[in-house]
Amino acid sequence: MSHERNLKYLNDRRIVYRRNPITDIPDQDNEVYMFYLEGTHECYELFRSSAKITTYKSLKWHLLVLWYLNPQLDQDDFMKLAEVICHKPNGFISFNIHAELLRKIVYDVSMLDLEEPPKNKLRKVIFKYGNGMSKEEKLRIVGELIGRSKRIHSDDIYECMIDLNDMGKKITISRIAGLLDCSTRTIHRNMCEELKREKELLNQQLNE
Repeated sequence: MSHERNLKYLNDRRIVYRRNPITDIPDQDNEVYMFYLEGTHECYELFRSSAKITTYKSLKWHLLVLWYLNPQLDQDDFMKLAEVICHKPNGFISFNIHAELLRKIVYDVSMLDLEEPPKNKLRKVIFKYGNGMSKEEKLRIVGELIGRSKRIHSDDIYECMIDLNDMGKKITISRIAGLLDCSTRTIHRNMCEELKREKELLNQQLNE
């Protein structure tokens, strides 16, 4: 059964789960989007798409970003937040997690050095909130900007996969190649094992 994601707990407590780049300067900046030719690792946008957290590794990363973006949280607040994220009916996660394991993950995350930002995927196109564009229009812009740069990165492929999934479309190599205006061979060449697994998981979620 699919659950709508419940962001009310986060919003009511002013939990930060999105942040635009703070030091990287975009090559293009208009009222709709910011474009970084070389990409930026500084953009955090948790829960941007309808895709759920499907692995322990992804869960740990999401919790680490929340811990990093919300230095005001103490250990107890962070534990409560983690429990909300991991309560399956809240729509953030696709699996059940044992309370003891969650406590261990929360403890591990809270012990990490937050001077160092969490490792993040490279983003080239960041759309501004309230831009009023449809998902199809956004995908077209991403394809044009990245295709024009002629440098396809594995994180560009991941972005397209998330967007296709969000539109309820099955992810295929030819669809990604069409969006990024490149050959299917280029997509295959830049598709690591982790991306292949993610593609399968996202396509599975569509059928649930």
